[in-house]
Amino acid sequence: MAHLIVSDVTLSFGGLKALSHVNMEIEQGLITSIIGPNGAGKTSMLNCVSGFYHPTKGDIFYKEKKLTHSSPHQVSNMGIARAFQNLELFSGLTVLDNLLLARHQNLNYNFFQALFFIGKASRVEAENRAYVEGVIDFMELEPYRKSLVGNLSYGVQKKVEVARALTLAPELLLLDEPMAGMNIEEKEDIVRFVMDIQKERGVTIVLVEHDLGVVMDISDQIYVLDFGEVIGSGTPEEIAENPKVIEAYIGEE
Repeated sequence: MAHLIVSDVTLSFGGLKALSHVNMEIEQGLITSIIGPNGAGKTSMLNCVSGFYHPTKGDIFYKEKKLTHSSPHQVSNMGIARAFQNLELFSGLTVLDNLLLARHQNLNYNFFQALFFIGKASRVEAENRAYVEGVIDFMELEPYRKSLVGNLSYGVQKKVEVARALTLAPELLLLDEPMAGMNIEEKEDIVRFVMDIQKERGVTIVLVEHDLGVVMDISDQIYVLDFGEVIGSGTPEEIAENPKVIEAYIGEE
């Protein structure tokens, strides 16, 4: 059953079409990759799903609920989380505090309970702290939990970005180039975590990534965008043999 349905989505900025009549069906529990040359509309597609952009035309459905014009906050509350291509972390805070901040929407207690920090406030804070500690263990960030994010290496910061999205307990995780700028060892590390998130936590993953080797190795299905249009979709084997995809990436002889 399709977890996320993108139906005839068009996104325009004035006379520029970033997306044109895009249709996708993201299956539950799978890793679906969106690939394409630079400027193909990949990040624009994630922005539409996560509520940062609203399509000019078409609709987006998540678990049969329309989220076409939902805000990022509403999309997050539906069970969709996003890790960004450019790091959006608080560099002056620790890893632990960055992840705890991501759980703020779960702090459902009132002002007076917070003021005296008893009863529900104390219990909810403890529950959220325990969840975050579980994510830190899962993502193997224990050595860095009290380190300021701004002092960490780029590769570790990218891992923290993924971990922060994971602290929202998503059913659908959007990953926008989580391996960009990494060396081979760091890429292998992130690939392992992406696969573990899918298999051990049962999270549906939509991955935007330029490394075709990674995409072909871990994807269950792939959509290819070029100039805002879907030019191919299917399994990695089908995509590798698609002439339109080959032409878009390496050109015609």
